[in-house]
Amino acid sequence: MARVPAVELERIKRDVPVERLVAARGVSLRRHGKDLIGLCPFHDDTEPSLVISPAKNLWHCLGACQTGGSVIDWVMRAEGVSFRHAVELLRTGVAATETAPIAPVKHATTQKLPSAVDLGAEGTALLGQVVDFYSETLLESPDALDYLRSRGIGQRELLDRFRLGYGNRTLGLRMPKRGGQKGNAVRNRLQEVGILRRSGHEHFNGSVVVPVFGPGGEVVEMYGRKVTAHLRKGTPKHLYLPGPHRGVWNLGALRSSREVILCESLLDGLTFWAAGYRHVTSAYGIQGFTAEHLEAFQAYGTQRVLIAYDRDDAGEAAAKQLAPRLQDAGIECWRIQFPRGMDANEYALKVAPASKSLGLAIRKAAWMGSGKAPAKGPMAMPASVQETVVPEISAPEISSASSEPEPEPVSTPAPEPEAVPEPGESCPEAPVASPLPAAPARPVVPAEIDGDQVVIRLGDRRYRVRGLGKNLSYEVLKINLLAGRTCAGQDEGYHVDTFDLYSARHRAAFVRLAAEEMGVEEGVVRGDLGRVLLKLEELQDAQIRAALVPETEAPVEIPEGEREEALELLRDPRLLDRVLEDFARCGVVGEETNKLMGYLAAVSRKTDEPLAVIIRSSSAAGKTSLMEAILAFMPEEERVQYSAMTGQSLFYMGETDLAHKILAI
Repeated sequence: MARVPAVELERIKRDVPVERLVAARGVSLRRHGKDLIGLCPFHDDTEPSLVISPAKNLWHCLGACQTGGSVIDWVMRAEGVSFRHAVELLRTGVAATETAPIAPVKHATTQKLPSAVDLGAEGTALLGQVVDFYSETLLESPDALDYLRSRGIGQRELLDRFRLGYGNRTLGLRMPKRGGQKGNAVRNRLQEVGILRRSGHEHFNGSVVVPVFGPGGEVVEMYGRKVTAHLRKGTPKHLYLPGPHRGVWNLGALRSSREVILCESLLDGLTFWAAGYRHVTSAYGIQGFTAEHLEAFQAYGTQRVLIAYDRDDAGEAAAKQLAPRLQDAGIECWRIQFPRGMDANEYALKVAPASKSLGLAIRKAAWMGSGKAPAKGPMAMPASVQETVVPEISAPEISSASSEPEPEPVSTPAPEPEAVPEPGESCPEAPVASPLPAAPARPVVPAEIDGDQVVIRLGDRRYRVRGLGKNLSYEVLKINLLAGRTCAGQDEGYHVDTFDLYSARHRAAFVRLAAEEMGVEEGVVRGDLGRVLLKLEELQDAQIRAALVPETEAPVEIPEGEREEALELLRDPRLLDRVLEDFARCGVVGEETNKLMGYLAAVSRKTDEPLAVIIRSSSAAGKTSLMEAILAFMPEEERVQYSAMTGQSLFYMGETDLAHKILAI
């Protein structure tokens, strides 16, 4: 059973007055110094032996019981329930805020927790009610929320959108007792749908739960991921409802986009969604791409699938096995290639921010082949799909103030069909992968740029940004932002502040104050700020690329005399000796072999397969001096030198940033 957070236990023990619970049992209390005393209801008491200490909020029986404790111990004894059941009773009786009135626990014959499910519900309706209960439980479970945050998928928008939940074994406490007709009936139905096992235990106990919805919004599948690190040997971390997999997760993505990212697991799919790539769905493991997935792809006219399976041996094999199946259905396939051994979630966490790292992985996807059958557009839909247009799953999207529809992602044209070679002609090379598989398109936000000042107008609101040019890191977006509103040519108020736009706390404060000054709803300013953020990220990308990759300069024209002199040097049989002599004139003596090896590696930058050199020696042996001497012989514009760098940093460099240059570390 998932533990109750210590802070929650302390809150219950502090906020629920024990004397109120005692009075609810019909016990009359009278003052005795600082304490209250009365007849103990748990044994035949003729002299007051029950002592209540309001200052400590504790009780104790000095008579035959010889027991006592906190309010939780009282409910356990008075109601005859377990510790967890007592906590749930008190949670139900305690208001959500500390200042709200507290309802007393009633007599055992009438005290019941509210039922989590309708006792007459069956099938998908029953599953839907369980999902609702698990969703409420998740928001009260710090351990589960911390787990989701650690995986980068703990945003409230995501939790509400996909109705994520948590099973903590309290579902059974919200049903009639075992043995009774109603209790047995509802438990039998929960076993039939797979929520309870034959033993009576919750199937998803200790798991974050991700439901999968059908075309009509009904629950057709549920996935559970254990959040506890220390599990008994043999306990599976991944759970589904018993029986064959059903449904397609995030079915709305297939309706809104002809290109779909296909992940191996639901948590990977949630990772893409949280990073802004909403055209994503998921299989149920490496062998979990079902006939229903393929049928949905065909029904909604999917033209391109980006396979984002894990980059391990099993994931690679599954991707290669899946691609021909999709191609036979006329669907073009690409392979998103994470670093070896990583999955989408791990990659997004290690290479932050996820929106940029996953976007780069999408743009560098490898082409696996086009559809073998001609694309036929939307095919005839099955009857179940014809009856109901696929809804946006569950809770509506949290939208900005604008009601403009989100544009469909722009797809990159597929490679041209291969032409059959004429006799005597060589076979054409295989198509090259498109460098830009479609990433989610963003609404066009016009901006007026004047030096370091950016002005963005959204309706009657105007946002002036200063200081963007100082932000040359993807980790910070500190700007000076002025928000103002104009109505009928008159200023209606403004607010200005300097803050980090990536800080949720700073944004919330700005939204509140700006909305108050401009006289508009906070939701409008919040939506505007989201558009401003996306536009500034776009401008920031451009200025960072400009800073890292200087514009291509015009070719250098070599005077005829210098050209002949250079060619003479290259033809000289003593070329290597002359190179060593130049090193000696520069003050670098000895290590002739090392100097020549380094020099040859440096000049090989002009070839298609340049050499690489690692200089190894003991500390203070002159490694840096040798490297700097070699670099001094090379043109400054063709040297890229860092004191240190990680492999992850290479993901932020374009494909040609280091072409024919020397990278020295």
